[in-house]
Amino acid sequence: MDDKGSNGIEARLRGLILTNAEAEGVAAAPQQENTLPTFQPLEVRDLGGLLGQAPSSMSGNNPASKPPRKRPNQAQRRQMSTQLSIPVDPRPQPPQFARPHASPGYPHQQHAVASQHGIPRLSPGHYRSPSQGNALPAALLPDMSSAAQARHHPSQSHHRQLHPGDRREWRQPSQQGGEPRGAYQAPTMALDANAPRNMRHNNNASLYNPGRQYQVRPEDLTAQSDLLEGLCNTIIADAEIEPADIMEKETFRARIERVARSVITRYETEQNGLQGFPPESVQLRCFGSLSSGFATKAADMDLGLLSPCSRVQPDAPGSPIPRLVEKAFLEIGVGARLLTRTRVPIIKICERPPAQLRADLLEERAKWEKGVTEELEEDAIHEEHDTIPMDEVQPHDYREHESRGPLPEPRQIDLNSEKKFRALKQGENKTLASYYSAAKTLLRKLGGRDLTSSNLSTFNKDDFRFLNEFCLAFVDGLADHMLRDRLFRYQSLSKYDLTENQNYRSLLGVYMQAEGEQMVMMWESRQLPERAKQQEQQAQSTINFWKDLQNKSGYGSDPLGYNKELGVAWEQLRRIPSLQVTLLSQKEYESAAVYHSRAIKAMLDLGGHDTPQENPVLPIVVQHYIQGIMGEDIRRQVQEFSRTHQPLTLRAVARRHKSLQLAHDFERCLRKGLYPESSVPCIKTYVDLLRGPMAETMSPNPHFDYVVPLTPDFDPVLSQIRLLGDPSKMAPNQPRDPYRDRLEFPKSGVGVQCDINFSAHLALQNTLLLRCYAYSDPRVRPLVLFVKHWAKVRQINTPYRGTLSSYGYVLMMLHYLVNVAQPFVCPNLQQLAPTPDPNLTPEQIEETVSCKGRNIQFWRDEAAIQRLARENALNQNRDSIGHLLRGFFEYYAQNYQMSTVQSRGFDWGRDVLSLRTYGGLLSKQEKGWTGAKTTIEQVSPDLEPSVSSPAGPQNIAREVKEVRHRYLFAIEDPFELDHNVARTVTHNGIVAIRDEFRRAWRIIRNAGKGQPQEDLLEDVAEAELRQEREQFSQLLDELHGPRFLERRGADEPKVGL
Repeated sequence: MDDKGSNGIEARLRGLILTNAEAEGVAAAPQQENTLPTFQPLEVRDLGGLLGQAPSSMSGNNPASKPPRKRPNQAQRRQMSTQLSIPVDPRPQPPQFARPHASPGYPHQQHAVASQHGIPRLSPGHYRSPSQGNALPAALLPDMSSAAQARHHPSQSHHRQLHPGDRREWRQPSQQGGEPRGAYQAPTMALDANAPRNMRHNNNASLYNPGRQYQVRPEDLTAQSDLLEGLCNTIIADAEIEPADIMEKETFRARIERVARSVITRYETEQNGLQGFPPESVQLRCFGSLSSGFATKAADMDLGLLSPCSRVQPDAPGSPIPRLVEKAFLEIGVGARLLTRTRVPIIKICERPPAQLRADLLEERAKWEKGVTEELEEDAIHEEHDTIPMDEVQPHDYREHESRGPLPEPRQIDLNSEKKFRALKQGENKTLASYYSAAKTLLRKLGGRDLTSSNLSTFNKDDFRFLNEFCLAFVDGLADHMLRDRLFRYQSLSKYDLTENQNYRSLLGVYMQAEGEQMVMMWESRQLPERAKQQEQQAQSTINFWKDLQNKSGYGSDPLGYNKELGVAWEQLRRIPSLQVTLLSQKEYESAAVYHSRAIKAMLDLGGHDTPQENPVLPIVVQHYIQGIMGEDIRRQVQEFSRTHQPLTLRAVARRHKSLQLAHDFERCLRKGLYPESSVPCIKTYVDLLRGPMAETMSPNPHFDYVVPLTPDFDPVLSQIRLLGDPSKMAPNQPRDPYRDRLEFPKSGVGVQCDINFSAHLALQNTLLLRCYAYSDPRVRPLVLFVKHWAKVRQINTPYRGTLSSYGYVLMMLHYLVNVAQPFVCPNLQQLAPTPDPNLTPEQIEETVSCKGRNIQFWRDEAAIQRLARENALNQNRDSIGHLLRGFFEYYAQNYQMSTVQSRGFDWGRDVLSLRTYGGLLSKQEKGWTGAKTTIEQVSPDLEPSVSSPAGPQNIAREVKEVRHRYLFAIEDPFELDHNVARTVTHNGIVAIRDEFRRAWRIIRNAGKGQPQEDLLEDVAEAELRQEREQFSQLLDELHGPRFLERRGADEPKVGL
């Protein structure tokens, strides 16, 4: 950047800083007339008059007297409404509290000094609206398509000028219905003294009622800030990556870069005939946290492969380069695995893979070369509501499926599939849930699909007819003929209605209907009535409501709405206590202790108790408990115990179940070789003890009626068993983790790990933007590192498990520092982008103006940013790191008025974080991000024979992937404006993230109050491990009874306490 351009940027920055400082002053200077001809701002005393406080010039009162705080009456509100027809300055007034961390004389002395030096104010012409900041000059992009240009045009609410009627309510939802609720209308005005740092729309409180506000005392504020300051200092001292680690990663990067250059150069010269291909044009460039300055010790390396001289770019559809590079890495002994179902193709790399892992990777590569591709896991391609266990269905499970965008055209369905429907039969030993899963698989194989909110708009008449016929075949294939006949009697499953009339159903709805009717049949043949007459009447009403719902008229006009009604009624059926006993069964991988707890609750709900005397409920509950035990061998042994020991309590039966289940879990782990050889004899001895007979005790404690007996010589065995831990938590006794497979790299012990991205052009620009923000203030880096560490230990930073990426948390912190903190900590670098030179070359345009059709303009002069930051010239904010962290957690933990800045908290349901935008927020509605969408994308098209032979087979099946775009949490990427950085966040994920922000804010608020304090940075994994050890210790106490408890209490401490 030339000197003239640099001086211009500095002048604009200083003007921005000074005007922001004015906005933060306790007594702001009187506003000057705005350049907009229709804008007539009112002074603070005038606004007070509208609130029921007469100005001194009108009332004669002392202007310094404090106005009474009371709600205006109806007449006063009418007067206020009349007066508000005058255009009112909507911008917030300066805060009336002192900032304890402000520097002496701030901000007035600095403003006075700046004025003496004649630093120019930021004029209205300097304001860069979002439309200006993201519109590319046509002269620079003569070949850009209209579609690509349109991506950078924001909605009108970003930049349209407000007419007088708008200015009064620009922060409020529209009363006319013409504008989306919650979409803020940014006034076109200069960034002058009172321009808001955070253009928050106020959905729940009017301009005169700021909502519930936490009033913080100065001493509490100091204690809260000091707590966070101390934690941050401790974390940062131990979290920063060591220079030796950086050098190790750089050495490995250079090594694999040479390999990539060699293989790509050979391919381009031999296959494409590019004899002058320059090897040095192939680069592996680092991006991400290692390059932006936000890396921690555990950070992996992100690399982007660039080969601009290749005939087919590495990220182009059908390019063989990714497979060529993967093969070259495997040949030199490096672990390499190409992932094509990620958002962009990447190769995962580890420096020293274990022998078994390398063999598995080579085997996977050989399968691909032979054209063998494994089918998608069923769970990976199911619609989301299909994968939800039916015992967990709640109304909110349907919330995420709203969609505003159509799916791609479905495959051609076979309308003559009646013969294939014959395969749709429920086996005698197959559960209804397994039958439903098999039906979904068959439906997809026949080219059909179930009806969801995501694909409703693309269903045609043939789709509906095919799905109706399939639903009828599903009911006809039920193994229980009585259940089948009952269902066909209902109008909602009438064959005539579903084949001749325009009534439509979904497979999910029919499955819920079958399960619900099955429960009604069980209720009609139950052995126990409800606890009291009132509960019996309520249960009968629930049954009647279910039956009436099956015959509801108009069920087929809104099949998705009908599904929701079925789901609610189905859940009500499951809550009937007598049905809970009848349906009592141990779920797969459910512990015996949890199963026992559910049985106790069901027994108590029916008025029973766990003593045999005069208790008709207990024997029936025990009978259903035994029948519901998972595992035939364990169930048989518990039945034998129950038959030979009468009368029995539920706790005695459950204790026998727990001992046998524990023995079974130990044996499965032994078969998998998960224990060291030295521990195997001890485990086998303990398993024999668990399988042995139980003994009746003479203990005065009735809880321990039957226990697994112990002798003193078993003390060493029990000590070692406690150290080994609970076998039920080990992999053989846990459900398969859908996010892990045999090809997953270990977290440690394999050397340097990295990801190679083949479409990293925008990622490199993002990295540079983040690095410039890190340079803009020395507090940015520790703030980001602290939040990343907090998210990691609280386990809310794993995108593939439904939470947010570290990049998302960085953007959240930057949004707070740019738009919420007052004064701002970081200037908006995209708003400060200099005007591009019209004489730039195409390469320079690609590097600084437009990359891949995206506007990448921002202030990128790293040297100037660093220099001004050293001079404290980029902002007027002198808050401590602890104070800023406190504000960050308050902002995201609640959406009421904040306690230290004039801003409301973040609205997770309506707001979109937009770092590029003035004010930092857009609404989901104006972005069109109001519901989840599913798109189908091509993974790897058929390769041409001329380019496929060196990389693999010439005929590879066309692969597609379903991509789920969620908008439960919305963060706009700074450059890819149609990309939601938080699209991976699921319903459970956003609940977890918001709960953690609330927990953190609760802990921060309680700082310094003398109350027992939780650990803000408690590691969730370690806490779960402690809890598992404690629960295992309690299980041993339960099995072996009071003698073991007394001996353990006298001789040794409890494990995990």
